[in-house]
Amino acid sequence: MGYLLSNFLSLRTLDMSDNNIQDTIPYQLPPNLTKLNLASNNLTGNFPYSISTMVSLNYLNVSHNSISQSIGDIFANLAGLTILDLSLNNFTGDLPNSFTSLSNLSTLYLQNNQLTGSLSVLTGLPLTDLNVANNNFSGWIPSELRSIRNFIYDGNSFDNGPAPPPPPYTPPPPGRSRSNRTHSPPEARTSSSSDGQSSNSDNGNKGLGIGPIIGIILGSLLVLVALIALVFCVRKAKKKGTGARPSVGSVPVVTEKVNTETMQEQRTKFTATVTDLKPPPAENLMVERVQGKNGSGKRVKSPITATSYTVASLQTATNSFSQEFLIGEGSLGRVYRADFPNGKTMAIKKIDNAALSLQEEDNFLEAVSNMSRLRHQNIVTLVGYCAEHGQRLLVYEYIGNGSLHDMLHFTDDSGKTLTWNARVRVALGTARALEYLHEVCLPSIVHRNFKSANILLDEELNPHLSDCGLAALTPNTERQVSTQMVGSFGYSAPEFALSGIYTVKSDVYSFGVVMLELLTGRKPLDSSRVRSEQSLVRWATPQLHDIDALAKMVDPSLNGMYPAKSLSRFADIIALCVQPEPEFRPPMSEVVQALVRLVQRASVVKRRSSDESGFVYKTPEHEAIDMSF
Repeated sequence: MGYLLSNFLSLRTLDMSDNNIQDTIPYQLPPNLTKLNLASNNLTGNFPYSISTMVSLNYLNVSHNSISQSIGDIFANLAGLTILDLSLNNFTGDLPNSFTSLSNLSTLYLQNNQLTGSLSVLTGLPLTDLNVANNNFSGWIPSELRSIRNFIYDGNSFDNGPAPPPPPYTPPPPGRSRSNRTHSPPEARTSSSSDGQSSNSDNGNKGLGIGPIIGIILGSLLVLVALIALVFCVRKAKKKGTGARPSVGSVPVVTEKVNTETMQEQRTKFTATVTDLKPPPAENLMVERVQGKNGSGKRVKSPITATSYTVASLQTATNSFSQEFLIGEGSLGRVYRADFPNGKTMAIKKIDNAALSLQEEDNFLEAVSNMSRLRHQNIVTLVGYCAEHGQRLLVYEYIGNGSLHDMLHFTDDSGKTLTWNARVRVALGTARALEYLHEVCLPSIVHRNFKSANILLDEELNPHLSDCGLAALTPNTERQVSTQMVGSFGYSAPEFALSGIYTVKSDVYSFGVVMLELLTGRKPLDSSRVRSEQSLVRWATPQLHDIDALAKMVDPSLNGMYPAKSLSRFADIIALCVQPEPEFRPPMSEVVQALVRLVQRASVVKRRSSDESGFVYKTPEHEAIDMSF
């Protein structure tokens, strides 16, 4: 669908409905749209976060597509939205809390998805049309929604009947009232006595009259006020007694004993009265302040949309973080596979607190909040977190086919060798992930640890970039190094080695190194090779524009099955990314566009028996149909 659509600042209506667009929703949409219609296509992925900035939007229709995952908490700034149609997709999870901000929403279509939870977030909205049919909603239907003129809710698991009303007020039982009257002041006793007489005189009636009920309520209030006043006086007397300690013998021992017993008796009676009162029901509140070890409070600026887990549940899912569940290890800690009782498998990153500074520990929840809002099909999703008993753990979706690093360097099975098409697809997917972090997220997110080991592959070899947003927790361990060592750090850009400065252009350099891995099948640093070939960038860069040398650099496991022109264009992109000067490296949006053009041209080549250079390009059977990357 194109890139950099955010440059169309004057565009108000974008209607691309009823086509056969097979792509994800662009995450750089025109920011000033009032109407966006993408219905009846074959769109996949999930909602881009840029929709949250389209404050003028009043119509949004993405129905009849294949959009998946949760809807996302992206509606807080869309108060002007009046029509929202998300029907006939594959949305999952609960309705986002930001739906409560849609103060002008009149029409909402959610039918034929896989949504769960309750409809409580929709109460209070001025809806006239609501369709939630054929989902997995449960619980009671709020009474406010039943009054909507056009409300369709079939095909769910709602409880029968309307939601139960709140329990009515019930006065205290007679026995308890008589007990309280024993210790009440004269006014309360008089009122209670008159209440009792009225009650006895009305034995023949079915219930109490209005007068007796008012008397009971007033009497109860007077009793409560008297008890509070009594406790206040007792505490005041206690403070006076402890504030100025009397001299020995100034107060008789017997008197002190009597006073102590009296105070204890009064305290016991008040405690018994208070424990009879039921506390209000607990509510889910957004945590606004996080207490750090140094005692300072830090405000979390946005809610955490990820699920909070307990240490006990994560220990159970990982068999107490046993070695058999260990699947990886990084600078911040180890990663474990977690098998939950509901059948779901997740990946748990157990952060080593020794790797965090004091300030980084305080920033943990803020980092979790930021990471939980990253939404891109090529970024590993943060599902939950744990921050209790001094432990800090992150719960991610599980990508079970290993990393790109392992696939390139540690796979002996020839059946798992990445074809040229798969390598280009991996490059394009990870480029899109970095483009999202650098140019869509505000402020920009620098990955700082981009490498092939952090690119996970699913069963269809689609890439998923991990550790996004973890730079906020990464220890500050940059070192000053000499210029002779520049280029020997594998993925690190030269400016990082020189000054410790890491920017989005440093990520671009690291991306170029990963592309070199895809092209050559070599590691960024390999001490087993001859000295001149140990650094991949230093060895490969001078040969990227030499056709003959380039053909010799290609990963031997490809067995010559690649189009020569595609290889040459791939090398041109690498050369731009690994330039020593950061200002000359392209932004990731340009890298994405270059890779898209490469894919489009390669699609034409695949229809021929051979390309102009004479390389026979044999398309594997499992890739013969899929022409899009």
